[in-house]
Amino acid sequence: MKTPLAVNRRTALKTALAGASTLAFPAIAQGPTKVTFTTSWTPEGPNLFAYVARDHGFWKKYGLDVSVARGAGSGAAAQAVGSGSFMFGMTATPVVVAQAARGLPLVSIGQINYDAVMGIGVLADSPIRTPKDLEGRKIGASVTSGEYPFLGIYAERAGFDLSKVNIVQLDSKVRDRSLIEKLVDGVSAFGSSTIPALASNGAALRFLTFKQAGIDFYGQSLITQPDRVKKDPGVVEALVAGAMDAIKYAMTNPDEALAIFLKANEEVAMTSTSKEFVRIGLGLSNLHNYCPEVIDHGFGHVDMAKVKTQAELILKYGVSGNVTPPKLDELFTNRFTGKLKLSDADKARVQKNIEPFRKYVS
Repeated sequence: MKTPLAVNRRTALKTALAGASTLAFPAIAQGPTKVTFTTSWTPEGPNLFAYVARDHGFWKKYGLDVSVARGAGSGAAAQAVGSGSFMFGMTATPVVVAQAARGLPLVSIGQINYDAVMGIGVLADSPIRTPKDLEGRKIGASVTSGEYPFLGIYAERAGFDLSKVNIVQLDSKVRDRSLIEKLVDGVSAFGSSTIPALASNGAALRFLTFKQAGIDFYGQSLITQPDRVKKDPGVVEALVAGAMDAIKYAMTNPDEALAIFLKANEEVAMTSTSKEFVRIGLGLSNLHNYCPEVIDHGFGHVDMAKVKTQAELILKYGVSGNVTPPKLDELFTNRFTGKLKLSDADKARVQKNIEPFRKYVS
């Protein structure tokens, strides 16, 4: 006679298949899983989330003990993760495409910033109001800067003659200062770095962004090796989940998030200028993260149509030598993203928080 607990083979199979499709976070009872993570640069607004995720318990909640190392550039971060020196990291999204094309084993497991803010920075009182106004002007630029290869396509799409612009080659360390001292009329740069650096020192400026001309590059991605996704998807999901929790927290509670960051980085907290640098950088990150991908699909989501368009530009203008175009549906994944969303109340708070930062890129 069958007991009430008996189940047939079909029911058991359905149950097993359902369980197999669900990733399991690391078991907290067995102790947290140690994870190494590198940022793409020294402590600043765009990587603030990593310190919040670590110190406010977001990664711990998912069973991870994450050590956060300071980076030395997106290229170095990508190399460190691709070589296995770090388990996870963050790097500029164009670098993900470029390094993958050169054969580095990488996969983007979630988007953490949606605008690289490439463009031309000018002082707020500059007579340069439109891209056409750049003609006949002196623009400081660094050939090693990530936005430099795209100046030509920017000029083409924005409707001005790049040959009529006086490009002055400058070391990136003095490029921004040359604008403050009015040695140049503008600078070609990443606004995510230049705006906080100059604005925190009292300079009022504006950015003519590549995005306004239809050149839409994502900012930074969470990265790991493809083998880690295959062999340990639970840890990958936990890393992404904690990061997205922290990004949401920083968008809805920026003052509290900044306080956590400053406690973790005491050297930044020592001067008001440094604190303002981080505050503005965080504000710009939050501004660009309030976008259709996050609003409609949830934190970390990538629009594969945008990725394809970006990759075509990166491979055409930003990568030289013998490269192999990467398979984008393998290089970028939404498998771990979109699980966290903003409520209506969250959206209202974020809109209020980001409003003061629109002036820099409008």
